[in-house]
Amino acid sequence: MSAELRDSVDKALRDRVDKALHDFLQRATAPLAQISPDLEPFGAVTEAFVLDGGKRLRPAFCVWGHRAAGGADSDEIVRAAASLELLQACALVHDDVIDASDTRRGAPAVHRRFAATHRAQGWRGDPEAFGAAAAILLGDLALIWADTMLAESGMQPAALQRAFATWDAMRIEVMCGQYLDVVEQARGGGSVERALRVARYKSAKYTVERPLHLGAVLAGADDELLTVLSDYGLPLGEAFQLRDDVLGVYGDPAETGKPAGDDLREGKRTVLVAFAIESANDAQQDTMRRLLGDPALDDDGVTILRDVIAATGAVDRVERLIDERLDQAQTALQSPLIAPPAVDALRALADAATRRAH
Repeated sequence: MSAELRDSVDKALRDRVDKALHDFLQRATAPLAQISPDLEPFGAVTEAFVLDGGKRLRPAFCVWGHRAAGGADSDEIVRAAASLELLQACALVHDDVIDASDTRRGAPAVHRRFAATHRAQGWRGDPEAFGAAAAILLGDLALIWADTMLAESGMQPAALQRAFATWDAMRIEVMCGQYLDVVEQARGGGSVERALRVARYKSAKYTVERPLHLGAVLAGADDELLTVLSDYGLPLGEAFQLRDDVLGVYGDPAETGKPAGDDLREGKRTVLVAFAIESANDAQQDTMRRLLGDPALDDDGVTILRDVIAATGAVDRVERLIDERLDQAQTALQSPLIAPPAVDALRALADAATRRAH
């Protein structure tokens, strides 16, 4: 498959996922107005957040997991895969509330949008508390709609019944991973092993492995193929998150959609930070203790922290881990159990997920 053809297939799949989401949300949000006109902004923000941006990686892994198991391309599998974007919306909206993030995808985070509405209307009470409450509820609604979209995807009932165990495991794992992240923040981090565990459950399994499993199980995959897909998906998911960790500190805001240094202001206890803490000398440790997690950190402070983290060798160590995990994933694709049409696509997805420059 040529690079040009691969790119066109990727865009075609994104377009199909976007259309499936648009059509579903048109139906799902319509009844809100019947409950109360006050819910119109609620539905509008949901649609805008879900449809505006996003890599659509999870649906892509789901579709190609289906193809890897010998499943046919169809609108039904695309709709089932697209439901993952609603689950992702729930996770991102709640994550932004937990982290008190100002932006997402280059726009105000959902809780900030609702806080702005509160201020514009001159309502009583605290705008920020209102924004957080509204965002939590919107995330809950997206979670419900994810279930509905999967159930109404048009996949055969027997296939859906097989998939529910994977669907439930994925949701449990991402919520547990989120909690482990909160615990790690409260502890102050420092352990590479614990940071890797957070990355595995908050992101890796949920971004790659479980979407692959979901698609494959919908096609009737057996445990042997699911193991092969785990051999590919779990290391790749970890590499994807490790790349995000690096971009969260060194990425271009115009591309990442978040202000430069936001992860440093939030004090995220990533594998990158854990490596830095582990290798830092006394002076570097002191600098990190003073600046990491300071919400008022200015650009100069961001630069100082970036330089310290790089000087500890942490960036190089993370890059080596990314390469190791990517090699493991690519090796798994040599399995004869993976249906040939999926191999090239999964190889291209692995490269796209780990070689991002911003």
